[in-house]
Amino acid sequence: MRVSITELKVGDRIIEDTFNSYGLHILSAGTVLDMDDISKLFRHNIDYVQIDLRQAQQPPAASAPDDWEQVNHAYSSAVEGIKSMFAQAASNDTIDETAVNNSVVPLVSCFRQQKDVVSLLLALNSKDDYTYDHSVQVGMLSYYISLWLGYTEEECLLAGKAGYLHDIGKCKIDNAVLNKPGKLSDDEYMEIKRHTIYGYDLIQESLGDETLARVALEHHERFDGKGYPRGIGADRMLPLSKIVAVADIYSAMTSSRVYQKARDLLTVLKELFRLSFNEIDPGITQVFIRHMMPHFIGKSVLLNDGRTGRIVMTNPTDFFRPLVTIDGKFHDLASNQQLQIDRIINESA
Repeated sequence: MRVSITELKVGDRIIEDTFNSYGLHILSAGTVLDMDDISKLFRHNIDYVQIDLRQAQQPPAASAPDDWEQVNHAYSSAVEGIKSMFAQAASNDTIDETAVNNSVVPLVSCFRQQKDVVSLLLALNSKDDYTYDHSVQVGMLSYYISLWLGYTEEECLLAGKAGYLHDIGKCKIDNAVLNKPGKLSDDEYMEIKRHTIYGYDLIQESLGDETLARVALEHHERFDGKGYPRGIGADRMLPLSKIVAVADIYSAMTSSRVYQKARDLLTVLKELFRLSFNEIDPGITQVFIRHMMPHFIGKSVLLNDGRTGRIVMTNPTDFFRPLVTIDGKFHDLASNQQLQIDRIINESA
């Protein structure tokens, strides 16, 4: 069927070779579109393409496991897994390495097949305790950041485990303090900060893995030396700790907590960019932002004037002011500084 490129979705399959107005071949017949492909069509000013019938328009296929069902199952299992690990570590000061692998390996296997990270973040939320959801999300984001940095699959899996276990020390913090809705006292804040030390001790003594233990210890350290628990600065942090630090901040800011409403995914990327000047690794942050932005293509947005639109193309000179379509008309937010995106609309909610 013939569709406007503004209506394309990730997963649509091109059924004819696509050429631009100069005859340059852009995409081959049979291409299953991802965000980069859709962006390429916009860059070459292509208006319409022929795609295969979408799943909802096709007759039911033989029952095969749905990708999203697999991801949801792996995510829910990982949340339950970290919940059990917290309980076990709190009661007997041990972490079961087999349980860690049983939770993280299937999760990473599912993530490896999913390209749309933004949709994952919007859709995957167990509505359980923030601490458990956050642990799984940081594991997921740490895996993707490592992948985008060019790490080997083994290193990416280690990053996923490091993110998954980064907050395990919170099992030693009183829930009344951990989930306190009001301002913490000085003593309570000092106790919260000790979760990094508790996590290091738990991982070191149970798993004997210095890298995973160091990440739990260092994920709140900052480049300017104003982090905790040791205030060591960039030169003494493990590279993996720097990755998990970025993932930790992004997940924390985009999640709802007893004392904080979830902030918009795109808004938090802007905040990470600001933090990259003195608090977190600028190189890692740039890679994260650069790879996250194409995942916003096709997402619906609420604008500051109350209208809704859809992101159709990222702006290489200003990541946070993309090209959007509103009521069939294109608006370049880089040229129209009065118009801004307030938030990404979660269409799976």
